[in-house]
Amino acid sequence: MKRYERLAEEVASLIRRGLLAPGERLPSVRQASRSRGVSPSTVFQAYYLLEARGLILARPRSGYFVRDQARRLLEAPEVAPVRGAETAEAAVSELVFSVLDSLQDADTVPFGSAFPCPGLFPLPRLARSMAKSLREMDDEAVVTGMTGGDPGLRHQIARRYLLGGVRLPVEELVITNGAMEALNLCLQAVTRPGDLVAIESPAFYASLQVLERLQLRAVEIPVDPRHGVDLDVLADRLARWPIKACWFMSHLQNPLGASLDASRKRALYDLLVQHDVPLLEDDAYAELHFGSQPSRPVKALDEAGLVMHCGSFSKCLAPGYRVGWAAAGRQARAVARSQLMTTISPSVPAQAAIADYLQHGGYDRHLRRLRRALETQQQAMLAAADRHFPAGTRVTRPGGGYFLWFEFPERVDSLRLLRLALAEGVSLAPGPIFSATQGYRHCARLSYGHPWTARSEGAMARLGELLATF
Repeated sequence: MKRYERLAEEVASLIRRGLLAPGERLPSVRQASRSRGVSPSTVFQAYYLLEARGLILARPRSGYFVRDQARRLLEAPEVAPVRGAETAEAAVSELVFSVLDSLQDADTVPFGSAFPCPGLFPLPRLARSMAKSLREMDDEAVVTGMTGGDPGLRHQIARRYLLGGVRLPVEELVITNGAMEALNLCLQAVTRPGDLVAIESPAFYASLQVLERLQLRAVEIPVDPRHGVDLDVLADRLARWPIKACWFMSHLQNPLGASLDASRKRALYDLLVQHDVPLLEDDAYAELHFGSQPSRPVKALDEAGLVMHCGSFSKCLAPGYRVGWAAAGRQARAVARSQLMTTISPSVPAQAAIADYLQHGGYDRHLRRLRRALETQQQAMLAAADRHFPAGTRVTRPGGGYFLWFEFPERVDSLRLLRLALAEGVSLAPGPIFSATQGYRHCARLSYGHPWTARSEGAMARLGELLATF
């Protein structure tokens, strides 16, 4: 990062943590220059960047102030465990598909979308990498790249692991058709039909569909929006039930955006080692953290080969390329063989294109722009919710990603809210699709993954009016 970007990130971190309050005046350019030991030009550039991100504003002849829209007026949700059986069949596919089908209209405001705006990705630059890699690709590589994955891509992924503090043998990596294939293959490697799998509650709805397809039973573990998965409940379930695997997001969990801190990741890993239960660590949003410091995954602690760490470029770089991977620990060989018996390989040209982009395309520069855009859009959605949503609404404030989880007053039915909203040209993801028992009926996930416009603001206002009708 450049010096002004580092300074901007330090100030942004103070705002996110509440150490710089809404309306508080920032040090003058001259004061900041002296105290930080940087030039006034550097401070100006940092403040301009913070303005662009919607975190501060300039007042003529008065200086720079923290914007009111950075306020934290809506409280965080108090996510309670879903009541019901301790294990459950994840029979949600029909509901999920009916909801997803209803979100396909391109004319709706995409608050229900699972992907950020395509315009946030460097697709033209990726196309150049695709053309270059195809021109330079050896004829034999079209075939040899199908087993194990493109060597250049595996090297680039292993390099990014190393930069994040994770030493990973290249041989452990299996390149897959997105993170979903990686997670499917890993789960199949360690379970059989009828087995119990611990999942988060609320959970990413696709994980519920995978369990349903593989005829596995879900053991729901509640997730706290601030601290992540409840380790006390998990310890109790591991002691009482023959759980064969855990499928968790330790960082920027979907839909809550919760993250485990370093000490809780260590406690989770130690618990799994104690019971010899493998972890599918779904880390699809790893690169979308706000701030300059990435979170190290549980995989960084893994000495026993228990952690199957799964990632993807779909959420941060190239959705349609469908390139992901599994660092599958001691199950790497089983996962690779299972892939050869099903899909064989993701697209070899797509792998080569991403490998070229990672090496030459300015990936980290793109990620910094993407994170700044998402943080700005998060602030805008939070501010709009504060203005338009009814009293008693609660909302998460994740440190990255592009989702907010809203907990409305209990009289709200989010499935009915979805039907009403779609009629008004607004989509959302209702709470029941995130639970094996279709709980969280008064909750919804909204995406801020698209640039904020007057249409976005109007959609939030209309949602507020619909919520008021309950």
